[in-house]
Order: sequence, then C-alpha cells, then structure tokens
Amino acid sequence: MAERTLSDYVADQKSGLVRPSRMSFTPGMSPLLSRREALQALAAGGAGLALAGCATQPGRFSRPQRDLIRQENARPGTRDWQIQRVSIDPATKWRSPAIEGYVSQTSVRAGEQLTFHLSAQPAGPVRLELFRLGYYGGLGGRKVHEFPILNVAPQVDPPVGRQRLRDCAWSAAAELIIPRDWVSGVYLGKLTRTPDGAQSYVIFIVRDDRRADFIVQCSDNTWQAYNRWPTQFSLYDNGEHEWWWGGGVSISFNRPYGKYCQAFNDYTNTTGSGEFLLFEFPLAYWLEQHGYDVTYISNGDTHRDPAGLLRAKGFFSVGHDEYWTLEMYRHVQAAVAAGLNVAFFSGNAICGKIRYDRDQRGAADRIFERIGVYGPPGGTREFIAMSSLPHERPYANELIGAHSTGPVTGGADWTCVAPDHWLFAGTGMKRGDSIPGLVGWEWHGDPAPIPGLEVVASSPTYSEPGKPNDGIFTATIYPGPRKNVVFNAGTIWWSVGLSEPPGFRRPKSYSTPQGPDPRVQRITANLLERMLHG
Repeated sequence: MAERTLSDYVADQKSGLVRPSRMSFTPGMSPLLSRREALQALAAGGAGLALAGCATQPGRFSRPQRDLIRQENARPGTRDWQIQRVSIDPATKWRSPAIEGYVSQTSVRAGEQLTFHLSAQPAGPVRLELFRLGYYGGLGGRKVHEFPILNVAPQVDPPVGRQRLRDCAWSAAAELIIPRDWVSGVYLGKLTRTPDGAQSYVIFIVRDDRRADFIVQCSDNTWQAYNRWPTQFSLYDNGEHEWWWGGGVSISFNRPYGKYCQAFNDYTNTTGSGEFLLFEFPLAYWLEQHGYDVTYISNGDTHRDPAGLLRAKGFFSVGHDEYWTLEMYRHVQAAVAAGLNVAFFSGNAICGKIRYDRDQRGAADRIFERIGVYGPPGGTREFIAMSSLPHERPYANELIGAHSTGPVTGGADWTCVAPDHWLFAGTGMKRGDSIPGLVGWEWHGDPAPIPGLEVVASSPTYSEPGKPNDGIFTATIYPGPRKNVVFNAGTIWWSVGLSEPPGFRRPKSYSTPQGPDPRVQRITANLLERMLHG
C-alpha cells in the first residue's frame, strides 16, 4: 500500500471524515525526536534516577524469560479472588467503612517491602489473601499468599488539608517482603472481615527489571484521579463543583479506592481496585491467555525510570490513561525515537498534565495535582475551569497520533477506513465495516500532521444512538525512526473487544461495546506481531 501523505488527510477532511488539526507547526519542525536527542533524554533521565536511588546503569536488566508467563499461567488458578459482599455506606456513596485499606506503594519489586494499611468498623478479625491476576485456565487469578488473621481497628479519617487533600496516615496492619519468585503482574489483596463477611480490595503492581517483549503500563494515576474516597474528594471535586477541571486540588495515593463513579451502575467489585478490572484486565487476561511475554509497570514507573522502557519491544497504554506528568511524556517520546513500539489501547490518554509531590511523611510521588492540559486552547469542550489551566506544548496528538478533542465524550462504532492496511489482514473488514459500540466513552480525534501518519478507523460520535454530538473519532498509526510504530486505538474500550474475564461487566455510557470480537483480537495480534518482528 502506498504511504499516505498529508494531502490524503486533506481529502478526508474535505469529505468530513477527519477534522483538520488545530495545531500549528513551525516550518521544518517535527514532533518526533531524533535518535540522538532520544538517547540524550534517556541518559539524562537515568542520571536523575541514579541520584534518587534507582540504578539505571547498563546491564541492570536481567535476561529475557520468554516462557515465564506461560509457565505462570500453567499453575493452579482460582476464582476465589472475586469479592461477593461489599457494603457501601449510602451516606458517603463510594466507600466501604466496614473494611477498607490501601498499600504503601503503587508498584513494588521483588525483595522490597509493602505495607498494608487497613481499617474496620467495628474492629474485628480480618482475612487478607493475595492473588495475582492473569488467565490461569480462564479462572483469572492465582492465590499467592495469605496472612494470619489480622485484628483490625477503625482508623481515623484524615483531616481536609491544603487543596482539599485527604492523606491518610493509618498504621500498618501487615507487611510483606515481596518474594523473589513472584512474577510481575497486577495483584489484588482480598479483604474479608469476619464473621459478617464484608469485603473489599487493595491493589498493587509487582514490577521487575527483566527484558521482555511487551510492557503493560497500568493507568493508576487516572484510577486515583477519579477516586472520590471518602465522599467527594477526587481530582474533580473542589468543594463547589462535582466535575471541576481546574487546578487547586490535590489527591493522595494514601487512601482506599472507593467504588468507581462512572460508566457502570453499582459495580461494587471496583471497591478498592481502581479502574483495573473495568478497562485493563481484559487486555492482560487476553495477553496471558495467548502466552505473550509481558511485564507490568505503573504510571509512576514511567515517570521515574525512562531507561526501563527500552528493555521491551513494545509499550502499552491501556484503558483510561488520562493523567501524565511531563516527565512521562518526554520519557515515552524519547523511547519512541530510540526505537520502542507503542500502542495506545486507550482513550482520553495524556489529556491532563499533573505534578507529583511528596506526602506528609516525605514519601515521593504519593500526591499529585492537575497543572495543565496536553492540547491546544479551544481544542475540547470547555469543562468547568479548564480554560484556567495552561494549554501548552507538547500536545498529546504529537505523541499518540490523535488526542481528546471536540466534545471529548461520546460513543461510536469503530469503523474501518483503510482496509488494505496490514493491521486488517485476516479480519475480512472492508471500508465502512464497523465494530459496534467499541468507541467510548472518551475517544481520540484531531490527528497530528506527523510524517507517514495514517488514519485507519474513523466515524462520527454520538451522545446516544442516532444522536450525533459533532465529534469525529480517529484511530491512527505512524512510523517511528527505526521501523517501529505508534498505534492509537482511540477508545477507552478497546480491551472490551478482546476478552471477558470472570466477573467482568461491560460498560455502558453513550454506547455499549458488544464484548469480545475476533476482528479486535486479530487487529491486536497483527500489531503485536509487527512489533515483535518488524
């Protein structure tokens, strides 16, 4: 297939299929770094990390273990990781004071200590079981540890601090040195209070430093941004507005995750687990089902460890990956320039710029606030106070290929516009063929004028079926400098088209994805094959 040029996009724009970019480029300017600039950026990041105590010297990455995920998933699994009895306090709407908790780190390496900070009302014995999530013969999890019964007392709610910060300082109910043989992945701690059986989760990521084919980045910044625990104290609550989009609000990882507040009706399994089970687990489940060599990190790892991105062939942004620091952006941008493949299996990605800070006890990166927007002024629907924040370069579409634009929210069918592209090989899709309801509830559009960028799917968006909202969704792909690619699926719900793990519930907001689809699976497999073998 001939390479598409900007004139091709102009033709698409005239047809109404793709909107013109609002970005302005200086003549001769490229949104891509050179390889030399990339390596300089990664080296600078590594030097900073060395000062922070995280070694990034060459050789720190261990050898590949290509069969590690297959071997792990051959071990006995269980569905006992699912919680059954969650008691949400109607007065708070989101929290489960009967039993709740948080952990001391979002991601942790083998050999490091993790502490569990729990509260029970009233006081009583609590069972804490730990599970790694994966495929495990379709069961979705494997039990890896159980603590002796813990006696847990009520903990004091933190005061409302500066910028409405709720930063818990709960005592530790348990601690664990992560065993050396634990495989990188997402782990749930299942909390069960006896004798009444009230339950909730804690969640954490075990990361490693081995070379692997693919890195799956969890979107834990965004999980925390939407966490309203204990009542109305998310990044979106300023004391006056429920959906505030300005600055002046800080949030902490030192607090439980309350029940998720969007796109689902009373899905209590989100209590304590952020957004992982909603938008990210179906991708992890599918990857591990098929034995892909994957390793997992948090948003914070991307912020702190730029050199670690280059131990893989591909990097995945998954689900609802809205909040990035500027360091995260620059580290991924530099890694692309150095040859890393990237897939944004996500929507609304890299929209809000945040800044990390230390918590009240001095722990780094446990607090953050919103400080800007990764998009041009006027590029999106005007949310409350959004115009009060800087809208500065870099813009998200200069890295992703497209970004949040227009009404931002809405639903659509994921409609093929480039059937001859290698992405669609074996799908049978023709131009105009659609995957129903896959686009939502936030999406990407406004493709950037990156050399070689191709729009592979596009469609109008709707506030409800049959009711257009003046948005145009676009999925894109563009070449990196070393035969690598950057793919943008353009929807939060991409992983819903891959699998449905045990207990999974399909989201519904503006549109409803229809579940696993062989075309989504084949497109994803084609992309991963290209990343592996060029």
